[in-house]
Amino acid sequence: MKVIFMGTPDFAVPTLQKLINKHDVVAVFTQPDKPRGRGQKVQFTPVKEVAIKHDIPVYQPERLKNNEEVINIIKGFNPDVIVVVAYGQILPKDILTLPKYGCINVHASLLPQLRGAAPINWAIINGFKKTGITTMLMDEGLDTGDMLLKREIDIREDETAGELHDRLMELGADLLLETLEKIEKGEIFPQKQDDRLASYAPMLNKEMGHINWNQENEKIYNLIRGLLPWPGAYTFYDNNMIKIWKIKIGNNNICEQPGRILNVSKDGIEVACQKGTLIITELQEVGGKRMSVEAYLNGHKLEKGKLLK
Repeated sequence: MKVIFMGTPDFAVPTLQKLINKHDVVAVFTQPDKPRGRGQKVQFTPVKEVAIKHDIPVYQPERLKNNEEVINIIKGFNPDVIVVVAYGQILPKDILTLPKYGCINVHASLLPQLRGAAPINWAIINGFKKTGITTMLMDEGLDTGDMLLKREIDIREDETAGELHDRLMELGADLLLETLEKIEKGEIFPQKQDDRLASYAPMLNKEMGHINWNQENEKIYNLIRGLLPWPGAYTFYDNNMIKIWKIKIGNNNICEQPGRILNVSKDGIEVACQKGTLIITELQEVGGKRMSVEAYLNGHKLEKGKLLK
């Protein structure tokens, strides 16, 4: 197939790479380059880097809506299909109707569950045991188009959003190739989504990461895993912010003041929740390095009985 690809972050890279190996990717659309990192140097998006490596034309419009130039570019390529993976812009109707087979999106949830920007994170935050990938025909709504294929996977007990992201981006690439193959053969039958079963996965922000210890331990455990690696979950000890990288469920039967440090050892910092406890095993101070509790305690003192806030 003649394919135009639209995507931006790391999640989109495996799909683009596998499309290049199997189909004719004639153009890539990605978000404009932005300053990143401490030096705030302008960096290419991960998708752009792959496209340049393969000598594929790259377009980075600020917006798609009411953009005649973009429409004319797409018409000029006359694509069979536009594949969209975490692009970061909503496609207007005048683009959705251009390709022969429409615009196909790879979405990291089992639709209609978790429509929106951060489905991987919210699957873990909400305590889901399963998630997956859905390919769908795009329409003008937010992840509301007809579903094509689905693949389900189990969420591992201690898995972070970052780890789940890496598994799903590979699964998404494979499912997209299977979707295109079945479309060409006429073996795919789009299914409407049941809006009554829909849930949403809104964008994340840093404020979400401030831990409220007045919740049961499993809920906090899911939040911390779901916000890793970004934006991360944090708490305050003596007004110093501490980012939490690794935790485990402690004792479910303890009932103490939420946030109170119950035990400090090289094996972890045990903290009371509204129900049960959590044990912090890896952490990071602002401006410091991520480290184990054992290493942290070599240069810092945490007092048993104090409150994390």
